[in-house]
Amino acid sequence: MTGVEQNLQPIWLDQNLEVVKVIDQRRLPHEFVIVDLKTVDDIIMAIKEMLVRGAPLIGVTGAFGVYLAVLNLKNDRISDSDLITTCDRIKSARPTAVNLAWGVNRVVAELSKEKNSATRRERARQAAEKIAEAEAKKCWKIGEHGMDLIKKISEQKNGKTVNILTHCNAGWLACGKYGTATAPIYAAVENGIDIHVWVDETRPLNQGARLTAWELGECGVKHTVITDNAGGHLMQHRMVDMVIVGSDRTTCTGDVANKIGTYLKALAARDNNIPFYVALPSSTFDWELRDGLAEIPIEKRDADEIRYVQGEDEGIIRRVLIPPANSPVANFAFDVTPARFITGFITERGICKATEHDIKKLFPEK
Repeated sequence: MTGVEQNLQPIWLDQNLEVVKVIDQRRLPHEFVIVDLKTVDDIIMAIKEMLVRGAPLIGVTGAFGVYLAVLNLKNDRISDSDLITTCDRIKSARPTAVNLAWGVNRVVAELSKEKNSATRRERARQAAEKIAEAEAKKCWKIGEHGMDLIKKISEQKNGKTVNILTHCNAGWLACGKYGTATAPIYAAVENGIDIHVWVDETRPLNQGARLTAWELGECGVKHTVITDNAGGHLMQHRMVDMVIVGSDRTTCTGDVANKIGTYLKALAARDNNIPFYVALPSSTFDWELRDGLAEIPIEKRDADEIRYVQGEDEGIIRRVLIPPANSPVANFAFDVTPARFITGFITERGICKATEHDIKKLFPEK
């Protein structure tokens, strides 16, 4: 089985609708491994240990976690307080991505409408699957809107290759079908636009070099892997036409938390007058927050993610220590890019500027 055969889905239910199956993204690109998640503890482990990652996918995984909680009830009963405690455990698995709490809360809201245990299980499953389907549709719409931007650049270049730089992995592995930052790329390729993607490695876990490169290669998209620090050089030499990244949490005023290093890409893009876009579904907006630097929690992860690098050596997967074993390490997983450095947001409803006025014009109900 390959990712393509699974219709570009990183998460799905088994045939008996009792097991959540995910691609273990820690093992890619050298091993394609599917893991069974059967309990809430399995879901929390998968999110914490980054078997699954990417804001939209984390939200979908959290939603399926609530389904497993209801599915595995003892004596077919669960109190509201127990459900709240369980959901709080799921939501605390990773603090930065707002989609996790959003996905969990959406399923809980559906459960509040139903008291019958058997019907509750079915409602939870349907709610989780509906979230997964809706997120995929949002990504498709992001692709359609973002393709228009790429098409304009292609026309300005008289059909020559459009070079796009991306950071981390905001593809179908992180989001379900199509991805966010990659959705416009896939749409452009399908419409015959000549595309080349600069894929930065995205240390420390190399989600760009491992995941985005694998994903683009599987889909036949031209790409080149670069070091994280090469982006500015490429921009200075006019080898980048636009930057598209994803988001883990975006404030209502337009500040964006994304994988560490995104802020530096935005600074380089601004200095070189290169458009810098963030592709995200509405579920990634945190409508309660206004100041990203002050209010978005930044996850600090295990130092060993920096100390060690994983790769393949003559068919064997190995971990190799990089710095001196006793050197202190700080592993900040995300940074915040202020709205002023962002050209615009590509959402399922269209493209808008990174301002509160324009965001809420696109989402007036918020």
